[in-house]
Amino acid sequence: MTQLQAARQGIITEAMKIVAADEGVDIETVRAAVASGEAVIPLNIHHTNCRPVGVGRMFTTKINANLGRSVTHSGKGDELEKLQVALDAGADFVMDLSVGSDDLKAIRQGMLDASPKPLGTVPVYETISRLEGDIPQMDPTFLLDVIRAQAEQGVDFMTLHAGLLLKHIKPAMKRIMGIVSRGGAIMAEWMMENTCENPLYVHWDEVMDILVEHDVTVSLGDGLRPGCLADASDAAQFGELDVLGELVERCRARGVQVMVEGPGHVPFNQIQMNMERQQEVCKKAPFYVLGPVTTDIAPGYDHIVSAIGATAAATYGASLLCYVTPAEHLGLPDGEEVHQGCIAYKIAAHAGDVARGLPGARDRDDKMSEARAEFDWDKQFALCLDPKRAKERWLKTRAFTDEAHGDDHCSMCGKQFCAVRTSRRIKKLAAELNTAD
Repeated sequence: MTQLQAARQGIITEAMKIVAADEGVDIETVRAAVASGEAVIPLNIHHTNCRPVGVGRMFTTKINANLGRSVTHSGKGDELEKLQVALDAGADFVMDLSVGSDDLKAIRQGMLDASPKPLGTVPVYETISRLEGDIPQMDPTFLLDVIRAQAEQGVDFMTLHAGLLLKHIKPAMKRIMGIVSRGGAIMAEWMMENTCENPLYVHWDEVMDILVEHDVTVSLGDGLRPGCLADASDAAQFGELDVLGELVERCRARGVQVMVEGPGHVPFNQIQMNMERQQEVCKKAPFYVLGPVTTDIAPGYDHIVSAIGATAAATYGASLLCYVTPAEHLGLPDGEEVHQGCIAYKIAAHAGDVARGLPGARDRDDKMSEARAEFDWDKQFALCLDPKRAKERWLKTRAFTDEAHGDDHCSMCGKQFCAVRTSRRIKKLAAELNTAD
């Protein structure tokens, strides 16, 4: 049975025990959250080397790293190297978005074998990659076959663009950017060419029959996510969201775990509304958001631009953040850009957890403050999100403040003007005055 089915029967699975231990929460809290659908544990029964990870508002905010070859760049070896970079940087989930290769199954198997974290895919990518001729000739039956094959291989969660319907395409075409989701664009073009409704929506019961057998979690794709600020929070986006809310209830009724994907480009002042609207429409299903990207004019820095939005998203309703790298809008990320994207999003996820008052979220920050006050550099490196980068930068400082001058300051202020050293002296004076009184 699926984690959802077990939870509803009052059964506490091994996966639930592991999530409870990792999150520092009561086991019954985990079971109840999974049973209600407010949390998911994406864990295909065939991905045997995967450690369970919980997604939900009662847990720490998680991050996902998108990987995978493109038609023009990268391959199996490169993506496995990037996978390790992402895991080393703290990614909680990874997705293989590979396209355009005869070796997609092998690439995916390599990632499954190498990843102890849950792995996701977008099955329509493989479907199109394996077809000859025009995209509109896609056979819905073949798409179901690909979903089944990936489920049998061990994929833990799948992005399925089932909420984008024919009626949503016309309002989407009024946008500046139109449809920027690859999966959404594929489905929309097929519907227009064939004058038929979304095949995933039409065959949703058959899709769930496949997923429930292997406990694959549905990640309901936002095929109409906005691709620029001007397109955010429009009729097309929210029309699709309403259908996603319907599909959430159908998944839960069938025993299939489900989370919902959210918008890409959103002005900062609209993020809270978007998060709260999703939580209401989708009955508190875990929200998985890309960014959001908060301005359109910073190519090369979109990991920073989107981490700003991701922090707000984590504060107001998101449970899983899909990273954005410095290569966004420019090209396929390399290993260093994967690293930068992961760290930016670990920062955003943690900042969101602190902002929403998640129990224990600030403990690490307080320990860092104590280490800084004590000039305990090794402890600072152990506590920080990117120890290697922090220590490398500190060693540059040592060129100005070497051992002969001590480690109780840095090159920002120097020893004479160090405010922390001054505060120590003030504290000592205050203590002496109190003793004298």
